Amino acid sequence: MHTFGRNLKRNVHLHVSTTVKGISEDGQVLKTVFLNKAILMPMWRRRIIKLFRKASLEPGFVIPPSIKEKLNHTFTLNNLFDKLYKKDWIVDCQKPVENHKHIIKYLGSYMKRPPIPESKLRSDGENNISFKYLDHTTKTHKNSSLTVAGFIQKFIDHIPDVGFRMIRYYGYLSNKLRGTLLPQVHNLLGQSISNENITNPSYAQLMFKDFGINPLECVLCGAELKLTGTTFGETSAFELIRHHRQLALLKKVIVLA
Repeated sequence: MHTFGRNLKRNVHLHVSTTVKGISEDGQVLKTVFLNKAILMPMWRRRIIKLFRKASLEPGFVIPPSIKEKLNHTFTLNNLFDKLYKKDWIVDCQKPVENHKHIIKYLGSYMKRPPIPESKLRSDGENNISFKYLDHTTKTHKNSSLTVAGFIQKFIDHIPDVGFRMIRYYGYLSNKLRGTLLPQVHNLLGQSISNENITNPSYAQLMFKDFGINPLECVLCGAELKLTGTTFGETSAFELIRHHRQLALLKKVIVLA
């Protein structure tokens, strides 16, 4: 689930990845699944509006002020749902891809993705933060400038509630079913499941892979560094921040405690 668009405005949408085959009810056959964009759109629209209608009857249902001001005795919330039901809802279906590495790379670019990368942020020298974004309506790049407080307000609007899962799995990959169904899928595909214990890479391995730097290697003699203890000196964090660039570049820094 994503809550943001390119200009940090609230634009809730879903990215869904699914297989083109599904397991039969008896677990003996993998059947091909055909996804039709023209059929998916009204199904998706009907299900979502049905959920909204049901939620609107529950106590505590909140109507956003921008919508509430448009409602009156002649145009009720149900009238709004009826109007939304007549609109076209965008459902984009991409063609199936057989290259699993491409799929993983594509999904990886969306998982745990921040609303905007730090590299796009600029300061205009007047305590404002600006960034460029692509306007899909005009197909042109535009510049957005916000105060620091305004930027923070927009940014934190996309931080999910504690415990809310932005990434979910379904079908034979769901937590409830994958223990029984996933082995059946492997069997039907003729794949063997490795019994080797899979360990997550350490931060040092990831840092070396991405940046070519081994943080556990001594910059002077090349020996392996091992943590033997932690000592907190008197130097304040603000003093270290002054030299963050030199520290990041592994340059010699003399800091007086």
